[in-house]
Amino acid sequence: MAQNSDNSVVNASSANATQDELATHEFLAFTLGSEEYGIDILRVQEIRGYEAVTRIANAPEFLKGVINLRGIIVPIVDMRIKFNLGTPTYDQLTVVIILNIGTRVVGMVVDSVSDVMTLLPEQVRPAPEMNTTFNDDFLIGLGTLDERMLILVDIEKLMSSPEMGLMDHAD
Repeated sequence: MAQNSDNSVVNASSANATQDELATHEFLAFTLGSEEYGIDILRVQEIRGYEAVTRIANAPEFLKGVINLRGIIVPIVDMRIKFNLGTPTYDQLTVVIILNIGTRVVGMVVDSVSDVMTLLPEQVRPAPEMNTTFNDDFLIGLGTLDERMLILVDIEKLMSSPEMGLMDHAD
């Protein structure tokens, strides 16, 4: 691991380093079905109401299409479809979270956004290992605050993964 001049670690590859790095940050809480998820608020550019998208031929089902956001073509991913959480419904609470991931702008459709939560390191627990359709490589852990539990997602790692097909992977 390399260090910047301010001694912060760059390119932390272990899950623990990622967990420690993000644990003191704020997380945007959103819902998919009956579960609450959280993503690093620093990745969020804006939150918009759901609007019709332009479909792309032969795109994976979870890629709803694209929108033109002030001259930038933004791919829109439906997270309910991506996480296999049943048939999505679109209503007045459905929102698109616009994210800055690396050099790309990506939108993700979620059922609703609730609030921003600040979690201390002791409020973040490692996610249990389970055989699920959700790839736990993208989990930071579980955040707990009073009676609430947030599934913390490393949204940058998820959106830039090769299976999403949203980023160039010419390594």
